[in-house]
Amino acid sequence: MADIAKLESELLAQIAAAPDEAALEALRVSALGKKGSVSELMKSLGTMSPEERKTQGPLLNGLRDAVTGAIAARKAALGDIALNARLASEAIDVSLPPRPESQGSVHPISQVLEEITLIFADMGFAVAEGPDIEYDDYNFTKLNIPPDHPARQMQDTFYVAPQGDESAHVLRTHTSPVQVRTMLNHQPPIRIISPGRTYRVDSDATHSPMFHQVEALVVDRGIHLGHLKWTVEEFCKAFFEIDTIELRARPSFFPFTEPSLEWDMRCDRSVPGQIKFGTGKDWLELGGSGMVHPRVLANCGIDPARYTGFAFGFGLDRMAMLKYGIPDIRSFFESDLRWLRHYGFAALDIPSLDGGLSR
Repeated sequence: MADIAKLESELLAQIAAAPDEAALEALRVSALGKKGSVSELMKSLGTMSPEERKTQGPLLNGLRDAVTGAIAARKAALGDIALNARLASEAIDVSLPPRPESQGSVHPISQVLEEITLIFADMGFAVAEGPDIEYDDYNFTKLNIPPDHPARQMQDTFYVAPQGDESAHVLRTHTSPVQVRTMLNHQPPIRIISPGRTYRVDSDATHSPMFHQVEALVVDRGIHLGHLKWTVEEFCKAFFEIDTIELRARPSFFPFTEPSLEWDMRCDRSVPGQIKFGTGKDWLELGGSGMVHPRVLANCGIDPARYTGFAFGFGLDRMAMLKYGIPDIRSFFESDLRWLRHYGFAALDIPSLDGGLSR
């Protein structure tokens, strides 16, 4: 019994004096390991008589528990000492400047696309998409523009090399092929917008060989020009965030609509470099529109005797230029961070019809 008490005292003293975790681990192995001093004593219980085990068992178990507890406590204490030493050596220099704010910005075209999508979603329109490389048939023929039609020369098209199956492809000149795909795969009622990239051989301050369009299509029974005018008016009010507008319709020609119209919006340009919508003596061109040509409906498997529809389209880039005062369309594609910091939007400036579309 005296030997057990002495061993416990020695072991506890050694554990308390262990300078680091490595030394503490060595003590644990020497005491509680397979051949440790405490483990050897525990093995001797098997050779004792029942009477001896009654007295020696509790003492040896108490020794093992005391050593185990002391090792755990010392290990925790050594961990605290190491952490405090690390904190002391890695002190934060509060005089250092803070990290700069995020430099990322939402591109104006992305912002305008979100705004337009939100407006049309509120009017019950779905968003439809299609490929940038499009069948010549979808881009032209099904839209009432046959191979010898002079309107093909109006488009300044990028043609793609013939495919293995001899089908002709182009970089789409408008997003109207998305309307074709929708009409081929869905029966009326149809109410969609088709935003996306389009391509034409043209480049100056107001034209780009790659630009963005959004087109709207409605096909149903009894659709007429009044529905078209109301839709364009409501869109312009919401997009330009004004209460009243005045639109002017001009006769035009598009092979895929009949009658065809172009819309102008009243504006004020009396102050150089500024434009104010909804008032003034000037007019600003918005985009083209019209009633879907019966031949287009028939080409897409829709009975023109039962259904009518309207379509209109605007240039997303031009709408962004008008709303946010951007003078040159080429700036959209130059990847100039200085320009984007000036015209860009914060990532959390999410458009909202209640809170306001723009900043």
